[in-house]
Amino acid sequence: MSSEDQQIREIRVHPIENGTVIDHINAGQALNVLKILNIPTSSSRVVSVLINAPSIHGRKDVVKIEGRELNVEEVDKIALIAPNATINIIRNFEVSEKDIVHIHSQIEGVVRCINPNCISNSNEPVTSKFAVSSNGRRTILRCSYCERIISDDIGEHLL
Repeated sequence: MSSEDQQIREIRVHPIENGTVIDHINAGQALNVLKILNIPTSSSRVVSVLINAPSIHGRKDVVKIEGRELNVEEVDKIALIAPNATINIIRNFEVSEKDIVHIHSQIEGVVRCINPNCISNSNEPVTSKFAVSSNGRRTILRCSYCERIISDDIGEHLL
């Protein structure tokens, strides 16, 4: 084996001219972020996804989307599954805005209750409603109707 073959090869993600970089996503949640953003795999946009990338705090995911800026509702949903995420808006290859996501104390119509008998899952005209708390790395949702708690796989219950 030549010394060239033994060298560590570096894979680089190219910078984007305009778009959004979502950094500090909890490891393993990048695909849920793509789901929230409704980005199909057949999209014509350039989307870069890093999963389990090394970080000073352990592991993280990163999503880069060329030619797209996020709306408030998308950022609020991302905050539920990645409470430490940062949203970087890129314009002309430079970070023009950098924001940390904020978790609201209550959400409505964003997550489906895991309790199949909850009134919010019935035919009644009731919108799901949750009290939200966080311990820094994990978000905890408590249904306002049945008090059922969702703390794992929140991304699987997003509406």
